[in-house]
Parts: sequence; structure tokens; C-alpha cells
Amino acid sequence: MPPSFSREELERYDRQLRIEGFGLEAQGKLKEARVAVVGLGALGCLSALSLALAGVGELILIDRDRVELSNLNRQVLYRQADVGKPKAPLAAERLRSANPYVRTRGLEVELDEHNALELLEGADVVVDGLDNWRTRLAVNDACVELGIPFVHAGVRSFYGQIMTIVPGQGPCLRCVIRATPPEEENIPVLSATSMTLASLEALEAIKLITGLGEPLVGRLLVFDGLRMRVEVLTVARNPRCPACGRLG
Repeated sequence: MPPSFSREELERYDRQLRIEGFGLEAQGKLKEARVAVVGLGALGCLSALSLALAGVGELILIDRDRVELSNLNRQVLYRQADVGKPKAPLAAERLRSANPYVRTRGLEVELDEHNALELLEGADVVVDGLDNWRTRLAVNDACVELGIPFVHAGVRSFYGQIMTIVPGQGPCLRCVIRATPPEEENIPVLSATSMTLASLEALEAIKLITGLGEPLVGRLLVFDGLRMRVEVLTVARNPRCPACGRLG
């Protein structure tokens, strides 16, 4: 049975309900969806906010870190007075304030290869809000194991990339990243770059949930904000991939 909407919800989502091919059917799918956002930095904050405003029913927010002053140039859910406070519960509170019809859970925990399956199980989509490759690859592996779509993005300076992984339908992140890249502390990044890629992540997640459009499966979108160029590269599955090769 499709979900019902209050009069206030219908007015809140009026402009997207008017999109041709969207309507109550797509809005109902959003309301019934559960999305996990791993990492509540620049990418995670804005992608989670966009999904909350769109009406995703439940958001699971995973991050063990606390707000730092240097976060505030790009992490839109936090304020000056939040410095030193844990990100996950703060983000959950701010998203509920932005849309009271969305359920949020903030998990103040570090995701790794040991707990990824437990933390992500039950999600319909997982969104990458991370800034390190070790955790990204742990999320990728868990999503492949669980059969959950994973929207990956990364940013640095004026540049970014985004790719959607749907296990069994296209390559996973390990098909592209054959060796774990070296980690970088204090990654230089412009707020506008993060916002651009985070918005694309939210759009990919909405498309996956509603079944509308064509997600970036088997395609890596590379964004060059300095020269305002976008390139979309075709990516093939690696039959020997240690994560998804066994899916055939």
C-alpha cells in the first residue's frame, strides 16, 4: 500500500511533485526509503540536507568526529557554537529541523571493515561523505556484499569525481581503484566544489530510489571547476576484482 501524505507534506513537496514523471509515486518511494550517509563532512552534510529536503523517509548518519573550526567553510550543518560537539547527533538534529517529516539517526561511531556490514544493512542506498580511501573501500566492499547501491564522490581543490555502484550491474569502486591511494591530511577544498559534488550525489540517490533517469553506473564523472569542464569516462568491471568479481 503506497504511503499517505498530509496536506502539509503535499504543499512542502509541491514543486517536485509537479516534475513530469515524478508525482506521488516517486515521492512515495522517497518517503519509504532509508539512506545511509557515511561521513558528515562537506559532502555528507549537503547530500544529507538535500535528501532530507527531498523527503527521504529515513537518514542514517555515521561519523565519529567532532566539529572543528576549519570545517565551517564548507560543512553546512554546523555553526560556530558547535565547535567541539559530535557531528552525527548534531546533523541528525539539524536535518529534523529542516524537515520534520524525515526520521534521522546519528551514529557517533567509526565505520571500518569490521562493522560496515552491521551498520549499513537495511539501507536502500549508501552515500559517500568520506575523506579517506580506506573507509571508502570498506563501504564499497560492504555494499557489494549486501547488494546495496553506493554513490561515491570525492573532492580536492576545484576538482571532484562521482560514480554510482550498483552491485551486479556495473563496476565497483575497487574496479577503478586497483591499489589504495595514499591518504592525505587536511585535503585542500573549496566549498563550492564540495557543494557541486554533494548535490550530484543526492541526485544520483534520488534517481536510484525512484527509478527515474539513468544513474552513473559504469561511468565516472570528472568535474574540473577551475576550467568548468565535465568529462564522463566509461568504466568496465574487472572480472578479477576482489570485491565484485565473484558476482559474474
